[in-house]
Amino acid sequence: MSLWVDKYRPRSLDDCHYHPELSSRLKSLAASGDFPHILFYGPSGAGKKTRIMATLRELYGPGVEKLRIDQRVFVTPSNRKLDVNVVQSNFHIELTPSDVGMYDRVVIQDILKEIAQTQQVDLNAKQKFKVVIINEADSLTRDAQAALRRTMEKYMTNMRLIMCANSTSKIIAPIRSRCLLVRVSAPSDEEMATVLTHVAKKERFHLPATASESIIEASDGNLRKALLVFEAMKMQRPDLEGDIDVARPDWETYCAKVADMILQEQSASRLLEVRAKIYELLSHCIPAHVVLKTIADRIVDKVDDELKASVVHYAAHYELRMRQGSKKIFHIEAFVAKIMSVVKQYALMGMTEDWE
Repeated sequence: MSLWVDKYRPRSLDDCHYHPELSSRLKSLAASGDFPHILFYGPSGAGKKTRIMATLRELYGPGVEKLRIDQRVFVTPSNRKLDVNVVQSNFHIELTPSDVGMYDRVVIQDILKEIAQTQQVDLNAKQKFKVVIINEADSLTRDAQAALRRTMEKYMTNMRLIMCANSTSKIIAPIRSRCLLVRVSAPSDEEMATVLTHVAKKERFHLPATASESIIEASDGNLRKALLVFEAMKMQRPDLEGDIDVARPDWETYCAKVADMILQEQSASRLLEVRAKIYELLSHCIPAHVVLKTIADRIVDKVDDELKASVVHYAAHYELRMRQGSKKIFHIEAFVAKIMSVVKQYALMGMTEDWE
């Protein structure tokens, strides 16, 4: 039994419920003989991976859905072995090089050379090239991106790259200039409502307008999150009537708790407590930038208007530092310490004014 988010995922470009102009453009690209390297970018849950797989189906036919998962071993120059999970069919290969951190350049070079130096074996294939899908392209190191840039030019005849990223800001200009940039924007509220109604119809039940509105509001433009929340709500209350509490992920509630702790007390002991909770979040594989953003959002909601700009400024500052550095916890902790300092100074100023 699969989740609704996978069960009702569109398999072809014609089945996609929103951005019809983007679907028609991708169809014409797949039909043309000159298929370029493509960089799909847009917010989480907007449908980038769904459109990538639908485009591959348009290129190669249903054979692209016969997937197998392999664990590949790569060896670094210092003889360290790296295990990377790779999803592949006869026509494409999908990987996430950023999983191995600073060694992603080794994975990129080895796998792209291997793919690029072999011709397409299937004589019935519509295309003579293979496709390499790189997930989380905006998390690649500068070295890996530089290696990618050289390989893109050298092996263009046998291989095409499709990259998937949340933003183009972290991708170097030479790669952006060699790719067709395709922005997949988040669906509007009306488009999300259409998808939720479609899923409800397939599952043979009625979705009340109030429940649909609360799901859309909680998901914040993320269609994947909306479908997961929808299924969870349906399990909790099958009729979906009345006031329904939208279930939030545990890590989100935990981040809100951390933000409240920062605002309740500003001291060295409290900073140590917060550090322990941030470690807990990071150890459960919540990305560091998501932790920082979620805590900052909660603090912005809670503080006075005079402090909102400072919180946003320091969140942006330490996120940039985190991207440039290596130890994520240091930068989140520095952000927390800075916010504690700003909040404490503001409170002291208010007390001084009251005495005067």
